[in-house]
Amino acid sequence: MGVSFTLISATTMNELRQYPRVSSPKGTILAWQNAGVKQLSRVGDLGMGGLYIRTPEPPPPGTYILLLFDVPAGEVRARATVRRSKRKEGMGVKFVAMQQEDRARFAGWLKHLSKQGNP
Repeated sequence: MGVSFTLISATTMNELRQYPRVSSPKGTILAWQNAGVKQLSRVGDLGMGGLYIRTPEPPPPGTYILLLFDVPAGEVRARATVRRSKRKEGMGVKFVAMQQEDRARFAGWLKHLSKQGNP
């Protein structure tokens, strides 16, 4: 008997993740690109393993996308794959490639957000 992920709470999902997620600060926006099409979207939550992007027309699971966003220490670029996709809502993506400098900037921002108690 399988477990439906639609019935699992966000807290439980965070416990199942390799890296916990935190809520992004209100108004956090990132640029992403797929097949040459560039878009801007809001970020729902984020963690070292990936993030949730709010977008009405997300690409299907398995799609690779390029990400670009700003954190207080500078710019972060990453490559990600879409893990979950729901039309009119958004997509959960997993990071698959990020330069060491970008990862350090991103990790520093996450640490700051965690200390603030999830703004």
